[in-house]
Amino acid sequence: MRAVVQRVSEASVSVAGALVAKTGPGLVVLLGISRHDAAPEADYLADKVAHLRVFPDENGVMNRSVLEKRGDILVVSQFTLYGDARKGRRPSYIDAAPPEEAISLYRHFVERLKTTGLRVEEGVFQAMMDVGLVNQGPVTILLDSSRGF
Repeated sequence: MRAVVQRVSEASVSVAGALVAKTGPGLVVLLGISRHDAAPEADYLADKVAHLRVFPDENGVMNRSVLEKRGDILVVSQFTLYGDARKGRRPSYIDAAPPEEAISLYRHFVERLKTTGLRVEEGVFQAMMDVGLVNQGPVTILLDSSRGF
């Protein structure tokens, strides 16, 4: 499971011109699920996101988590994080989980984040989404659950 985590001052998702999610300061999580992932990877990554220290403390050092800041989280499914463009010019998505398998892990990840008590919004799984965000910093971190096990 892979996630691109961005610290934002605001973010939103629209589908077919209709706003479906909007958040204030916090994190945007672009979540990719591989065909090898299971619940332990989702739990690991959700906990990592919630406790990732990317917000400044009183000295301006990135030492606070979204939990400590009581920020929002916007989760957007992003199978293209498993795009492999090492050969040719068109990415292969063979390592991405099929949608019928990925949806349950996506839901598991979102529900695990919601147990933190933070406001968790989400995009629409498998929809063509317009994602808007104001990256704060900019701070963007790549997380990969395969490195955590």
